[in-house]
Amino acid sequence: MLYNPARFLPAGDSSLIMEFGDRIDPNIHERIRSMLRALEKHPELKIEEVLPTYRSLHLFYSPLLTDMEELTARLKEIEKELPSEPSSDKRIVEIPTLYGGEYGPDLLFVAKSNHLTPEEVIEIHHKTDYLLYMLGFTPGFSYLGGMNERIATPRLTKPRTIIPAGSVGIAGSQTGIYPIDSPGGWQLIGRTPITLYDPHAETPVFLKPGDIVRFVPITKEDYLRIQQEVKAGIYSYHILVEEVQSAK
Repeated sequence: MLYNPARFLPAGDSSLIMEFGDRIDPNIHERIRSMLRALEKHPELKIEEVLPTYRSLHLFYSPLLTDMEELTARLKEIEKELPSEPSSDKRIVEIPTLYGGEYGPDLLFVAKSNHLTPEEVIEIHHKTDYLLYMLGFTPGFSYLGGMNERIATPRLTKPRTIIPAGSVGIAGSQTGIYPIDSPGGWQLIGRTPITLYDPHAETPVFLKPGDIVRFVPITKEDYLRIQQEVKAGIYSYHILVEEVQSAK
């Protein structure tokens, strides 16, 4: 696959934006992931932090250690060596989700807004595999792409001050999961009992960019059982690794 070269935009005196496109696109996302993997092999660049977004990388460095023009030149060289094909495997993560009721108070609104029944919304939502493009807003908040436009719904006109951790929401044509209790304005259609952010864990954020997220409907009994297993540290997270031909 052919790609246009990235644009390089200065962002102050100690950061640089490497922009790969101007839209949310799985191929652009794959290019960003390839660049992230490549940068791990070049510690000599002295890059202090890299933040991936939907269509760019934001790179932070010390101007005392790295010259912007020199860094840009090296990044262009590395980009030219990136593989033209996407990576051959994807991590598929199943997210058990209880839809509706007190766990998804906006499910009925989403259904009425799209002239559907709540059951149809659930069916459409969980039958799609979602690409996790980026994390942000709060630690581990997942921005998932690929949602069916049939259930697209605007954000709340007045955001909630507290949304429970694990809540699954819709905002426009995106869906995502709140990893911690926080304010928010997304339409809530369900909730997962699993922990997505644990500051005390070796890997605090469970999901990562590039994951394929698959929602699995569960009952309230399942929810309460899984919740107790998570608290006891005995819950087995469902993760698959499958070979794929391209990002979807």
